[in-house]
Amino acid sequence: MSRVEILNDGGLRADGRRPLELRSLTLQLDTIPEADGSASVSHGLTSVSAAVYGPREPKNRGTVHHDRAVINVEVGVAAWSEAGGRRRGRGDRRIAELAASIKSTFEPVIMTHLYPRSQVDIYIQVLEQDGGLLQASINATTLALISAGVPLLDYVCACSSGCHNTTTLLDLNNLEESDLPSCTVAVLPASFKVTLVSMETRLHVDRFEEIFRGALRAGRVIRGEMEAVVKGRTRGLVQDMGRVRAAGGAGAVGTGEGAKAVAGEDVEMDDSL
Repeated sequence: MSRVEILNDGGLRADGRRPLELRSLTLQLDTIPEADGSASVSHGLTSVSAAVYGPREPKNRGTVHHDRAVINVEVGVAAWSEAGGRRRGRGDRRIAELAASIKSTFEPVIMTHLYPRSQVDIYIQVLEQDGGLLQASINATTLALISAGVPLLDYVCACSSGCHNTTTLLDLNNLEESDLPSCTVAVLPASFKVTLVSMETRLHVDRFEEIFRGALRAGRVIRGEMEAVVKGRTRGLVQDMGRVRAAGGAGAVGTGEGAKAVAGEDVEMDDSL
């Protein structure tokens, strides 16, 4: 029995969403000019920024692999992102687990064999937290890697899913995450291959398949939104290049203002899953 009211008599959640409705999704590319690739992702009130550096020469020669690149992941949490302003350092267990989950998610997806004796550094900065931190971090990392031109087997899209009585809920906020059995699933939508399943609560085996399949379907929806933003950025870059060529090569290629306009729009998800 839930300790709080997850669904009201009208079948709506505390934030007004239907059970299979995702939170508003905001995707932005190239948010950190100094990085080789970067992105910011917001799922409702949860906001994460990711920056990618590399592939580049390893700083520590002892970690070099002659046949593939090394993936390094570091996570930082802004002090204002949590209630009470709790400061979490790199040695915090939760931060270490989050970094390890992100690394294990992307190691089989990044084509590391193309960059032997090199490393790819991924830096995650948590700006706001309201549930779904792992899924937001994975989705931001996917876009940052694409922005950096790092080859991937497919988009990696993640979503959380939980169960209230017999009802499946998608994209859980902090209230729901702390009260319901739930899991986070990262999927390659083109093939439906799963690269991560993270569950920190107990769940009856009869309910697992339903919430697992719901998270898979949500991953495919998120992939569509990611693809639209990436294509919008590409169109903006092509337009900038065309203007430079038309002007006889004078000036510099911009970053695609049209793409940023598309990337900055909120995308309201419905319950069509």
